[in-house]
Amino acid sequence: MSALTIHPDHTLPNRGGFPLNKNDLVAAVASRTGLSKADSAKAVDGVVASITSSLSGGTEVRLVGFGTFSVSHRKAPMGRNPRTGERIQIAATNVPKFKSGKALKAAVN
Repeated sequence: MSALTIHPDHTLPNRGGFPLNKNDLVAAVASRTGLSKADSAKAVDGVVASITSSLSGGTEVRLVGFGTFSVSHRKAPMGRNPRTGERIQIAATNVPKFKSGKALKAAVN
């Protein structure tokens, strides 16, 4: 797999400071690949489902140049009920984590 390259003629739509949504991403994939928007939507959904499935199965996903998706375990902390002040145990949980790759860091700087 080659390193991530960003071409200036393949930019995502400018949403005036608003976050990019799934429809914008699908449109950008369709523009870059020449696929229809329906096929691009299936591709985006497939990538997201594959990453989600791998993480829920305990496997990290490495996309060379882009980054690594993994699962981090968060220990069970003690907290306080704000109404009563009573100490409570907050449940431990697993959280998704993303670490950007070298090429992605270079592209945004």
